[in-house]
Amino acid sequence: MLEGGYHGNTPGLIDVSHYKFTGSGGHTPPPWTRTALVPDEFRGCYRRDDPSRATLYAADVGEAFRQLDSEGHHPAAFLSESLLSCAGQIEPPQGYLTAAYEHARAAGALCIADEIQVGFGRLGSHMWGFETQGVVPDIVTLGKPMGNGHPIGAVVTTPEIAETFDNGMEFFSSFGGNPVSAVIALAVLDILEDEKLQANAATVGTALKTGLNTLMRSHSCIGDVRGRGLFLGVEFVESGATLEPAPAITQYVVEHLKKRGVLLSFDGPDHNVIKIKPPMSFSESDAERLISELDQVLAHDFVQGISLIQPQD
Repeated sequence: MLEGGYHGNTPGLIDVSHYKFTGSGGHTPPPWTRTALVPDEFRGCYRRDDPSRATLYAADVGEAFRQLDSEGHHPAAFLSESLLSCAGQIEPPQGYLTAAYEHARAAGALCIADEIQVGFGRLGSHMWGFETQGVVPDIVTLGKPMGNGHPIGAVVTTPEIAETFDNGMEFFSSFGGNPVSAVIALAVLDILEDEKLQANAATVGTALKTGLNTLMRSHSCIGDVRGRGLFLGVEFVESGATLEPAPAITQYVVEHLKKRGVLLSFDGPDHNVIKIKPPMSFSESDAERLISELDQVLAHDFVQGISLIQPQD
């Protein structure tokens, strides 16, 4: 698993979700797990000026497998979000998943892609996040947007892996294969295609990211703008020189945008990254309003560091 990774709330998934077990009320991870470095190009160990950053981050995955093997734990799987959300809207450098998957498979492990937050065309350029890295996972997990609010999830895998369930023991679930849920998920796929929402994510996302980059040039507290399509992150820092995280500014911006009718949240290990993951129907006019409102809030004295007096909206 990766630093900042989040995969669910069941006991088994909390054990492999660094975001959960390192947070409030968390616990020491089980001895049969290892956590590899989050492939953060902005404030991580290896940054955008390092042409080897993808292979260096992936090498840490290989080291994690070597540690497990040396302690008698046969590596089972490498589990990661294709782009990491709770870790701070992190898009790994190109080549990272290719190299990480090579390390995993060399260790005899499966590669699992968690697409719950980035799949179904949200990235604009591709239907699935793992496609942006040119890899093919052994297992893909889906959920959340699959039902557009209706609870449904899925696991997609190869025939060879699926056949391992055919061991004589009955696999049964009272709520598995619910026909109503299946119809809803099919309707979501129809709407994605009919309303060209993946193309919309690409077009609007590009315009939105361009606007955010423009704001970054005029507001020094914005350290980084990243992501693709309608999966974007804005990281706030105290200083462009030190890249010290600015959680107070981030929280202030989120609260004051809410007063203006714009709902966003923040995440990342230092709580200094605004997550921008709007509905797939988000329009260019919606993007323009978001940029305008954010620009006005960033001009407040509190954010500018001129005074701690919070102005009225």
